[in-house]
Amino acid sequence: MKNFTEHQDARVRKAFEVAKQAHAGQVDKSGVEYINHPLTVASNVGDDVSAIIVALLHDVAEDTAKTLDDLRTEIPLTAEELQALKLLTHDDETPYLEYVKRISNDKLAAKVKAADLHHNSDLSRLKNPAAKDLERVEKYRFALEILDIETFDAIR
Repeated sequence: MKNFTEHQDARVRKAFEVAKQAHAGQVDKSGVEYINHPLTVASNVGDDVSAIIVALLHDVAEDTAKTLDDLRTEIPLTAEELQALKLLTHDDETPYLEYVKRISNDKLAAKVKAADLHHNSDLSRLKNPAAKDLERVEKYRFALEILDIETFDAIR
């Protein structure tokens, strides 16, 4: 996992700090500090600053009290970054596969979502994967196909 506290780009450093603060106290399904997930996703999107920023922030508006407007105020996001974050913020009213199809039309959002799905599909993170975990991984595999596996392969 990369160290974003010392990244050469000030916006990346700020995005890391905002994500760290927003996810403070949250843990993932295996009990690990949640911030490790966006850090892993950001570590797997290459060196593109926009992709790193979006990866660090991809779950903030969906899973914390911060809104996209808060993020725009705290970090000078580009229009492309803000659009990707909007697409990556899944609301409960949109069916999952429709959500993924929308993301597939945006290169930046698709790149981050592919890295997100890859990390979320890693069952080695769980002590005792259950049937529901296997079903979720299958759903993510299908989502990766929608995003276009070439996008996913390009970030590895």
